[in-house]
Amino acid sequence: MAYNKVESYDDEITSGLITNYKDSLALLGEDPEREGLLKTPERVAKAMQYLTQGYQQDAKEILNGAKFTEAYSEMVIVKDIELYSLCEHHMLPFFGKAHVAYIPNGYITGLSKIARVVEVFARRLQVQERMTHQVLDAIQDTLQPLGVAVVIEAQHLCMMMRGVQKQNSLTTTSAFSGQFEDGRTRSEFMKLISK
Repeated sequence: MAYNKVESYDDEITSGLITNYKDSLALLGEDPEREGLLKTPERVAKAMQYLTQGYQQDAKEILNGAKFTEAYSEMVIVKDIELYSLCEHHMLPFFGKAHVAYIPNGYITGLSKIARVVEVFARRLQVQERMTHQVLDAIQDTLQPLGVAVVIEAQHLCMMMRGVQKQNSLTTTSAFSGQFEDGRTRSEFMKLISK
């Protein structure tokens, strides 16, 4: 599967997840046979398959599907890409936006493909730090640009609704390669995404 959304579910996986979620409800002290919970295990099983569909997607295949020869060598930025992911430590959501830039070196890609690359890595159990580098590496390895920059800003429900319970905290991660390691280029990028 390339980058299409999950439209059908693996019956074996769905069945196993349904059983596990039904057991989990019982372990939490709920009655999985209660009217309001009868279909909950199936809904959660399908939701989890949707939220983790990035495991079946290939970011490099997505980029190569719209890779074009172009003699353009100025910064290309796609900013404010919405992302929704699940923290691998608590399986609670984190959400925010990604800003991605690259400086072409003979090849460009479709602009929507940059957003799809973010989506591929967001739709896995994640930590924000790793996801930031995965987006950078996929673009760097596939397009071989003169540089890549990725900044992700996100709020984490594992910090907001449990543990330290800080509702207004925002986590920012960044990764830079090539020409973005130069202070002037990096500053231009940071200035452009802050507008």
